[in-house]
Amino acid sequence: MGSKQTTFRDEQLDEYQDCTFFTSKEILRLHGRFRDLAPNVVPMDYTNNPDITLPSTLITTMPELKENPFRQRIVETFSEDGKGNLSFNDFVDMFSVLSEMAPIELKIIYAFKIYDFNRDGFLCEMDVEKTVHSLTGEELRPEERKLISHRVMEEADVDGDGKLAFTDFENMISKAPDFISTFHIRI
Repeated sequence: MGSKQTTFRDEQLDEYQDCTFFTSKEILRLHGRFRDLAPNVVPMDYTNNPDITLPSTLITTMPELKENPFRQRIVETFSEDGKGNLSFNDFVDMFSVLSEMAPIELKIIYAFKIYDFNRDGFLCEMDVEKTVHSLTGEELRPEERKLISHRVMEEADVDGDGKLAFTDFENMISKAPDFISTFHIRI
């Protein structure tokens, strides 16, 4: 009785390495993590690029995401369908961007997408309020969240148009030195 081993073509592993911040060994480990979420659905053999997606309800139970207040927005942001269902490619992309090796510029792009709850390409006061609520839970009353959101918008909205463009967000994040140390997941 031999043990089963994940199979990828060499070209596939090379492509994953070229498009991520992972080694082939780490990619194989990620496949094992992905497969552990649904062993009866995710095949060991990936040489034929199976079209398998796992629902966000499985992905968000992973220890790396389980306690994260943005877990649902994270998987929605990285899912090709926008609903949180992840293919293996989506799964690898998510872990790559959230790895310690990803550059800060890439992390800022994805943080912006995660905080853009209404997906309009800007952060409005409601997006900021939802972000504050996600971070604080029920510790703050709604009027306190609204006040904080309003103050954030006042300070960060450089052009005064009532919304934060990516450059406004990038400027705001540059003033938050702990952002880089908190915006990552280890595999």
